[in-house]
Amino acid sequence: MVQVQLPPKERTSGPGSGTGAGDPVSIIVLNDDHNTFEGVATVLASHLPGVDFARGMSFANAIHTSGSARVWRGDREVGELYWEQLRDAGLTMAPLA
Repeated sequence: MVQVQLPPKERTSGPGSGTGAGDPVSIIVLNDDHNTFEGVATVLASHLPGVDFARGMSFANAIHTSGSARVWRGDREVGELYWEQLRDAGLTMAPLA
């Protein structure tokens, strides 16, 4: 898995805040044979803060080259939402890690 510079981390609450967020999670997108580079870049730019089309293309290249790339890391609750949005948009996703 290639490590690409991640977008700025989501703002998190401190311990004991009652958010139930727990430990940070990573969103990993997997290479597949049905998404184009442009399609991956567009989906990532549409759903992840701090990711524009150019950064999405960098992620798409890393995904293609290495088979997967971590595209986001942050609180579990927020990560679950982004993960579902990316999956529903057609990207092939690894389980939240």
